[in-house]
Amino acid sequence: MKPSRASLSFPGLCVLLFVANGLVASCSSTSSSLGPGKTDGPWLVPSPTLQSQIDENAKRLPWTHGVERVQLIQWFAGIGEPAYTTLLKMIQDPRGDVAGSAYAALGATRDARLVEAIHAVPASAGGGDVDLKYERARTLLRLGDYSVVPQLISGLRDERSLTRALCSQALIEATHENFQFDPRGEDAAREEAVRRWESWWNTRQADPLLSGPKPEGTKSEAAKPESK
Repeated sequence: MKPSRASLSFPGLCVLLFVANGLVASCSSTSSSLGPGKTDGPWLVPSPTLQSQIDENAKRLPWTHGVERVQLIQWFAGIGEPAYTTLLKMIQDPRGDVAGSAYAALGATRDARLVEAIHAVPASAGGGDVDLKYERARTLLRLGDYSVVPQLISGLRDERSLTRALCSQALIEATHENFQFDPRGEDAAREEAVRRWESWWNTRQADPLLSGPKPEGTKSEAAKPESK
């Protein structure tokens, strides 16, 4: 029996990832996670024992649900860099809940070096689900890529209140703005708040530091827009 997309579909996955991102925000890799200092491309290679654990948990993840899924996302985020190669493969999994969980783990690392690696994966990977695209955008924003802000602002107009809430939370977390947007508010009030978001972004998108991922070889980090 194979785990199906329905086993943890949106919006259930969105709730899970919202919880998971809150729990793993402070996770970081430890020295015990690292191998002998070798690299796999840009990433540190895990020890054989750790690699075996990573592979085993990657196989187990699609079968998990609820708290157990959150714990695995926490685990991958805590491992950090040695798990990146596996997680970057997992975001291309056709099962949306698996790809979304991998995005959640990557976003929780707050490692800005992952931005280019994620952009190298087609946005249609992972099944191309619209909710997964929002999860991808939230992940990129957590990693410092403000080029996805317009996509998340558009998510504030989604017909589903949960999707609106998740996009709003990501924007507030990154920018410290909110413009009185209430995901459960009246249509007219929500639209007015979205227009404020759009106006705010239009005054900042010309900033070259907010234009997206840097060319290969550039080490400067993405900047955060200043609040008024």
